This record gives sequence, structure tokens and C-alpha cells, in this order.
Amino acid sequence: MTSESRTTGSELQASAAGPNPSASDLVRGISPVLEVPFTDGGDVDLDGFERVVQYVLATGVSSVMFPGFASEFHKLSELERDTLTEILLRHTRDRPDVCAIVAVQDHATTLAVARARSVIAAGADMINLLPPHFLSPSRRALIEHVSAVLEAVAPAGVIMQYAPKETGTSLDAATLRMIAAESTNLRMVKVESSPPGSLIHELAAGTPSLLAVEGYAGVQLPDAFRRGAVGSQPGCSFIEIYQEIWRRFADGDLAGGDALHRRLLPYISYWMLDTELIIAAEKEISRRRGLFASARCREPAHRLDAEELSMIDRFMAEFTDFISIGV
Repeated sequence: MTSESRTTGSELQASAAGPNPSASDLVRGISPVLEVPFTDGGDVDLDGFERVVQYVLATGVSSVMFPGFASEFHKLSELERDTLTEILLRHTRDRPDVCAIVAVQDHATTLAVARARSVIAAGADMINLLPPHFLSPSRRALIEHVSAVLEAVAPAGVIMQYAPKETGTSLDAATLRMIAAESTNLRMVKVESSPPGSLIHELAAGTPSLLAVEGYAGVQLPDAFRRGAVGSQPGCSFIEIYQEIWRRFADGDLAGGDALHRRLLPYISYWMLDTELIIAAEKEISRRRGLFASARCREPAHRLDAEELSMIDRFMAEFTDFISIGV
């Protein structure tokens, strides 16, 4: 699938139907962010990344995002990033049932516009746009940057990533709706404020209505679902647990979804105390599952201590029915 046609807010709120859903219709449920494996020597493990892509798509997700914080995007060279993106798109560009969301995090507007156009031309279905944050640009500069990227790739859909803890950027529902009113290809917002629920509700209730996906490892997934989130974008090392939580919620089994989320919460709430910590933990889980050989993270990185490794032992035992070894 290539870039989509413009879609109204009411159409976005309807479930995907028929053989040719638009890209944004596919960004529902669990939409994982891909991790990047490295060798023990610190090189990108391309074969390992291909196994990650194959594993993720085999879980039945209808969308996937790369690269994000979970991908250590800030530690990749341009060549590495381009190569990894091409591996992903090779698996998705001919699949109308999967939306490949490629992220744009460049601080300079001219670079962000160029990257966004390039990945859409290469076969990405949507853009995930992280607004500029280095040296605290003004609200006006931020809006101009975002609007330029939206215009450059229209009518392809864009998801705005709002991650205030990681970036220090301050946005509100009124600003986001103002941007969406002027650029109708702003389809969704990835809300990673803490807690995310109130912003998710405000975005859905206003005019134009904006849909939201929840991030932040799904720590607030139950509240986000109840307030109208259409999906969640966690990391990718144990997608199956998130999928089961979401399935229960979507089927109306709120108590069952809450119960499974309560089992997961002690782990993800600790790991999400620091972004580098959850990256390291998820890589160790993926290594144990057989996706790649090394759990190496590029420095500066978090080094898991003995107790944190024991926590992963307990996690693997707790969820053995969901996460198979040798995927």
C-alpha cells in the first residue's frame, strides 16, 4: 500500500471494512515499535532485525512503527537507518493489510520534510512525526515545522507523537486540533503524557475530532482504552500479552483485560522508569526468545543488574503461556 487518500474524522472512527482499508484504519489495537538488535561488537545485526520484522508481522498486527525510542533511533547512522527501513518496507509495501509507519524525528524542518517525502516514496504508509525539541523551539516554530511536514507528504497520513517526558515539548488539545483543521492528513496523536487519558478524551471530543493511540509501554492502557484510544504502541518483545489485553477490552471483557494488565503492570511500570532501562529489558527478553543473539544496547545505555535480570526471569515464568521461546 502506498500513501492514502484523505479521510474524514467520522470515517476514521469506523472500524476498517472491506478488502482495502485506508492506512489509518489499520492503526488500531496493538501497533508495536520495532527494536534494533546489535552484535556484541556494537554493529547492527541485520539478520536479527529481519527476524524481528518477521516475528512481529506473524503475530497478526495490522500496523508497525519504526524507528522510535525503542529502536534507539538516536544511536543509528543515516546509512543504518535507511538500510533497516528498507528491510521493513520490503516486508510491508506489497501488503494492503499492514500499515508501515516510519518515523521522522529530524530537528531541522528541511531535513524532516526531505526524510518524510523520501520514506513515503519508498513505500511507507504513514509518518510518525516527533516535533522538534532541541533548545526548546517556540510554539510558533514548532507549529510551522509540523505544518511543513504535513503539507510535504499530503495526502499521506501523519501520526503526531507527543512525548513530553522525553522531549520537554508542551502541547494541548486545542493546538493539535488547530493543526488538524488546517492539515487534514494529521490523522492521529500518539499520546505519551502521564497520564494520557484526559488528553485522549479531549482530542476525541473536540472539533475536528482526533483519534489517539497510547504509548509509554501500555502502563496506562486500561484508562486509555476507556477514554477512547484506538490502539497502543508498546515495544515489540512480548506483543502477545498486549494483544490479549486489547482483545479482552475490545470484546467487552473489561474485567479480564484489567486482570491481565495488573499482572503485567509491576514489570512495565518499573521498566518505564527510564527509557534506556525498558530498551535493555525488552532486548534481553527478545534474546531469550531467540530473536537475536545479543542483547547489546549502544552506549550510553542501561546495564541490567542482577536483580533486574532476576525480574526478567520472573517475567518469563509468569507469562510462559503467552511468550514462546524460539520464535
